[in-house]
Amino acid sequence: MFTVSRIVGQRLRVQRGEVLPKVLHPHYHVPVIVHLIDGTYELFRHFYGLRRFNKGKDAPFGAVSGVLGTVLQMVETGATHIGVATDHVIESFRNKLYSGYKTGEGIEPALWAQFHPLEEALTAMGVAVWPMTDLEADDGLASAAHLASKTKRVEKVSIWTPDKDLAQCVRDGRVVQVDRKGKKIFDEKGVREKFGVGPELIPDLLALVGDAADGYPGVPGIGRVTAVRLLKQYGPIESFPPEVLGTHKKEALLFKDLATLRTDAKLFRDVDELQWRGPTRAFASWRDRLGERLLERTAKAAAALI
Repeated sequence: MFTVSRIVGQRLRVQRGEVLPKVLHPHYHVPVIVHLIDGTYELFRHFYGLRRFNKGKDAPFGAVSGVLGTVLQMVETGATHIGVATDHVIESFRNKLYSGYKTGEGIEPALWAQFHPLEEALTAMGVAVWPMTDLEADDGLASAAHLASKTKRVEKVSIWTPDKDLAQCVRDGRVVQVDRKGKKIFDEKGVREKFGVGPELIPDLLALVGDAADGYPGVPGIGRVTAVRLLKQYGPIESFPPEVLGTHKKEALLFKDLATLRTDAKLFRDVDELQWRGPTRAFASWRDRLGERLLERTAKAAAALI
């Protein structure tokens, strides 16, 4: 059964000081679990979640407060290393590759007005934030997962987003995808069960079937069942015999490039840069915008670190 504490509240006994070896090796490092959050998705989730109750009267920082509350809840239940990737702008390098790729058109002004305040508030709260410009938030998450997974003492990397693009980042049970709303955790087996192919073929699958949310249509006449069959038979699109896609192969490879997340963003050097050590002094200036209760909870969580 999925619970937030199942994946977040696994603060290791050694981290709590419950079990410590009598003599620590001088190069001993405490294992950590890294939590990577899709800030843009969370902002959308909270904005439209509040719409069910506010009758269209959007609080200027309502969604921002909601996202910070979610991050704080993770800290309260044991998360120690957290990073949040955001879309500082909606357009990215992919818009130059394909004219039909998604843009910021249609984003409500009340929601867009909270994009940058979210980054500022998280930074003031002491959370590692990566505002993406030429790359997207998804690329930021993929890059952070890649960097974190290269650190030996990182026991697990949890990517908190339901976005199907991020399924390509899953590695065994060490890098997993967490769907908070759907209450599911996906390792490699879970990805295969859900999509019919492994993480390494997710970009190929999306290229063939298309992704309406990102604005590319896929290959005409190929649905999910056919796409999975072709990928199981031939492997990646590059290995397809010429007659399979015909004149659409070049287009399919373009869509695959769009679907492939970049993992080379230099977001941090040491995983401990993601460790939450409490809010900055600047966080106090957010009291009127976020509310007394959130700041009190944050101060209490910081006090528990001492």
